[in-house]
Amino acid sequence: MRLKLVSLLIILSGLSACSTTEKPTKTSENLSSANSSAQIQATDARSMYQLALNRQGADKIQLLYSARDAAITEQRWPLLEQICTDLEQTPSVDQIQNKLYIAFAQKQQGKNSLALEMLATLNHQLTQAEHFAWHQYLTASVYASQNLPKEAMTYFLRASETASKNNLTIPQLNKDLWQNLQQLSSYALERFNRGSVVQQGWVNLALYHQVYLGAPVELDQAINNWQRRYPGHPAIAVLPKKSAELIAAEPLNIERLVVLLPQSGANERLGDSLKAGVLAALDSTSIAETIFIDEMLSSAELSEKLLKINPDFIIGPLLKASIDKLVTSKALQDYPVLHLNTFDGERQSPQHYFFALNPEHEVQQALEHFLTAGYQKPMLLAPNSSSGQRLVDFFNRQWQRYSETTPEVGLYNDKKDMPTTIVNLLEVDKSKERIATVKSLFKQEVESETRSRRDIDVIYILGDAIETRLIKPYLDVNVSTFADRIPLYASSKSHSKQIDSTDKGDLDGLYFTELPWMLSGQIKDHALRQQYNSLWPEQADISQRLFAMAYDSVAMLSNITQLSILPGKRFNGLTGQLSITSDGQINRQLNWAQYKNRQIQAVQLATSAPLPLFMQSATHRSYSE
Repeated sequence: MRLKLVSLLIILSGLSACSTTEKPTKTSENLSSANSSAQIQATDARSMYQLALNRQGADKIQLLYSARDAAITEQRWPLLEQICTDLEQTPSVDQIQNKLYIAFAQKQQGKNSLALEMLATLNHQLTQAEHFAWHQYLTASVYASQNLPKEAMTYFLRASETASKNNLTIPQLNKDLWQNLQQLSSYALERFNRGSVVQQGWVNLALYHQVYLGAPVELDQAINNWQRRYPGHPAIAVLPKKSAELIAAEPLNIERLVVLLPQSGANERLGDSLKAGVLAALDSTSIAETIFIDEMLSSAELSEKLLKINPDFIIGPLLKASIDKLVTSKALQDYPVLHLNTFDGERQSPQHYFFALNPEHEVQQALEHFLTAGYQKPMLLAPNSSSGQRLVDFFNRQWQRYSETTPEVGLYNDKKDMPTTIVNLLEVDKSKERIATVKSLFKQEVESETRSRRDIDVIYILGDAIETRLIKPYLDVNVSTFADRIPLYASSKSHSKQIDSTDKGDLDGLYFTELPWMLSGQIKDHALRQQYNSLWPEQADISQRLFAMAYDSVAMLSNITQLSILPGKRFNGLTGQLSITSDGQINRQLNWAQYKNRQIQAVQLATSAPLPLFMQSATHRSYSE
């Protein structure tokens, strides 16, 4: 907290320095005496502000300035906004600078839409370089605070270009810009690699760090070449400390690996699948010794074994109960660990990572595609279970960040309940009632056809493979022939290699996300897939998925430090494109596929980070202006 406060004071002291209107000065001994008396009476921001309300002229303005500085020190953002709003009523105050303060206070309170509105009002008034640089920096900060690095990047770069060209100092700008750059993938960085020398310098430096991360000699040479190419570049300010950190992030040297997995009890078969994946991946590593331990042992027994082995790294355990057990006992606290599941508690060590085949990753990916494709009203179909409700709730929470519409949700209890759920959601039942009413008015035969509602423009199925094969025909017959065909999507739960081998059912047109390992021809190592099929031709889907997860767990170990340092870095694995978040969670980007002519085909579907609502309104205003 202390470091955070110091950073804020540095930032805002720089903003104060860009003012072009001088603060009121003391012009008499009486005014000086009055101010001294005021300072004695008021020692905090609120007291100074209340005192200022009873003053007039220069005395009032001086007290408001003092109250503003104190509010920043005390991190009282609502009060800072209120003080600056009062200052806005004073003609002698630098109004543009004051609005920048207001936008900053709003950002600190999470009022992102209001902050962007305030900044948008200044778009045509930024005639001074200082104001423009700070305006761009604050706009970038709003987007960065919402984990939108691509949107923030343009503004960060403009701020850097302006500051460099006009010899301005904006504390934290270089640090924040560099941190934002590292959130981007190499593909995204390449798209920014154009424009001014300042912009290209930043982007090329970030690309060098991604390409040569873990190779200290090559990285050092690349940085030397960069410095010769971009002398005097503002990014030099981030080089010394950051380069040392990145050069130190060499690939892990693991001689002794311990794998914790269930080797007894009800989940022993899951442990066997994991063990097979680990052994397959070890062939491509230099790990000298691998020891498998049953995670079902007590905490004391596991601690004793680990103390004797002294492993360089641990993979596992798989079960959440085992993770909770070992976290409570702190048995793994002093070792680098890649857990094979999520953990809801506090991370014990920055060397602890969490890798799970989390269905929320797929839901997020589908949602982002829906928004990119312009769908407005999705319909979700999910089993009425705890897992089904969890995924529906997750989708709804995320959707509300980006859209004002509310998704339609259908929860079915069993296969008998599916037709009723679908008919009610599509309002086919109401159409049938209208048809019956019309027919009752005429004696002769009336030709009719039911109509479904027209506002639903995409359907997302969150059921398993059997449920999806039952739902799809109901949807086909209940969507009106007068309406365009509604695109159908599903998660990897809808896909089963076992069922597909004998019956793909009537799934034509259905899109779904899936692990590359589960799709023919989607991995580079075709020999591995062929070998697996020859050894275990009848393996259950869950066993195949766990094999892939275990394989990736070993294969990515040499990159795990670099992945954790650079959020934009990706590892192409059997389970998808993997990246690591700041809290050690491993995210997955899966492949898209589609059932077509009773075959499964790989497809490329456009997906990009959606614009939150607060950004959409600001973007609309900027265009309308």
